[in-house]
Amino acid sequence: MSTRRDRAVARGERTLPGVWRLRMPLPWPGVPHVNAWAIASGDGIVLFDTGYAWEDGTRQLELALAQVGFRLADVRLLVCTHAHSDHYGLAGPIVDAAGCELWMHPAWEHIRDVAEDPDRVLDRRIEVARQSGVPAAALAEYERSRRGENTGIARAIEPDRELVPGVEVETDVGTWQVYETPGHAPSHVCLYQRERRLLISGDHLLGRVSLYFDYGYTPDPAGEFLHSLDRVEDLDARLCIPGHGRTFTDVAAHIHANRRLVAERVQRVLDAVSVDALTAVEIVPHVHGQEITPLTAQWWLSETLCYLQHLEMTGRVRRTVDDPDLPERWAAV
Repeated sequence: MSTRRDRAVARGERTLPGVWRLRMPLPWPGVPHVNAWAIASGDGIVLFDTGYAWEDGTRQLELALAQVGFRLADVRLLVCTHAHSDHYGLAGPIVDAAGCELWMHPAWEHIRDVAEDPDRVLDRRIEVARQSGVPAAALAEYERSRRGENTGIARAIEPDRELVPGVEVETDVGTWQVYETPGHAPSHVCLYQRERRLLISGDHLLGRVSLYFDYGYTPDPAGEFLHSLDRVEDLDARLCIPGHGRTFTDVAAHIHANRRLVAERVQRVLDAVSVDALTAVEIVPHVHGQEITPLTAQWWLSETLCYLQHLEMTGRVRRTVDDPDLPERWAAV
């Protein structure tokens, strides 16, 4: 399926002295843009995140950079906050053009299959959806619409350095410390500049509270996310530089809002399965207050499955069907 569609053109703008936001277009309804961030470093920049690999993705990034006075050749280092297509997709072309290194967390391998064997990844998603109670007709339509579509990743490229605690990223704005913040993705990190109290948050914290967890790679993504909120709260950041949308200053309030929303949705799951044993698809409307749709299915189902995993890990729900030919059902313990 082609990724060509009417979309905004990439745009670059200064946010702070030495910090530029590169707003890159995305193909997803409700998520029209992603941010890459250029931060001054000597005679060039450190680039945090990449944008999505459309057929003209590199040209879009070049356009945004040109608007703030830079070229791809000015990238001295590429840092990816996590291995999702909108934050990593253009890593290969950037490294090729700039001759720079890529730094990223070692738990990035989940994106390699997306880039190199997308059919196998789609097959896995379809099987998860089947086990979760998605009807056969909906599965067939999902497969028809997704098979062969653009992955948003130019190519899989390994990091030159693992982005783990203790690693420092030097820029003209100051030194950035690495903090592991899994949950949204197993590879997710935030970077903190202590003197200025600046937080590059990737998708861990956004201006609009929006929850998404990668399902199937770690035992408890929702629990990891909550622990990551605690870790970031301890930093006492005063300005958040996020992966989508504009910067915001009320960082503590956003942390509390995320924590409250997770707690509310976990409780809704628990309330639903306390009445009857349900499939994950049947639980989704209880979590979100509306029926699942083709546009929300993958996002909401992944989120709900992660809440069920969290409740299972903490001993509050159990799976009630072991027959692999039937959808799994969940019940309160």
